[in-house]
Amino acid sequence: MTPITTKAEAETALDDLSTLFASLSSLLAQETNLVHTGKLRKAAEIEPVKKDLAGRLYTLSERLKANAKFILQAVPERCAALKGAQADLHAVLQRNMAVLATAHAVSEGIVRRLSGELAKKAAPQVYGASGRTVAPSPKYGKPLAVSRVL
Repeated sequence: MTPITTKAEAETALDDLSTLFASLSSLLAQETNLVHTGKLRKAAEIEPVKKDLAGRLYTLSERLKANAKFILQAVPERCAALKGAQADLHAVLQRNMAVLATAHAVSEGIVRRLSGELAKKAAPQVYGASGRTVAPSPKYGKPLAVSRVL
């Protein structure tokens, strides 16, 4: 990791960070919309680009952290302006995470319901001591294979 020693280097690093924030924000918004509309295959195609941007963001942020004292002294006004961009990215990321969590919960619910229905069909239909049907035992359940390909 190369140290930042000049004001120009600090400004370039902050410009790079601003560009990464904008790119990642745009990509996350696109992914959010695709997942929200149920276009999971297209959303999955975004993952390699998102991973690359996130890796670059991590590397650059580590460099900026290591040189934070100098950057704050050299270009304090740019640092203050960057907080707004960071807040915007955070808002987009929060929405993205909420949509992904919802999609995950829905798909998990579908798989659980399907598994339960299959277990009911596989279990013998018997009546218990109360005269009501007995819930199927987990030992009668058949394995459920799920393809992780979207």
